Amino acid sequence: MLFFSYFKDLVGQEVTVELKNDLEIRGTLHSVDQYLNIKLENTHVVDQDKFPHMLSVRNCFIRGSVVRYVQLPPDGVDVDLLHDAARREARGG
Repeated sequence: MLFFSYFKDLVGQEVTVELKNDLEIRGTLHSVDQYLNIKLENTHVVDQDKFPHMLSVRNCFIRGSVVRYVQLPPDGVDVDLLHDAARREARGG
């Protein structure tokens, strides 16, 4: 639940999601659920030459099991908060 709570705090910020098929989609994080399924708005594909069929997609739902990485905005990462949450998770509470 650590990542779910963390991603919920990032709603409204721009993120880049890299999928297991090498597709990278950048957009505004609209929502995330407990399975880490992600809904993005105002999306665009990072490598438009490689994925031209995705140019018209503006909103998308991404199943959590196909996500390889989520790149966060540098100013959106509160390292101290993340460390504290990881410690609480490790202690089981």
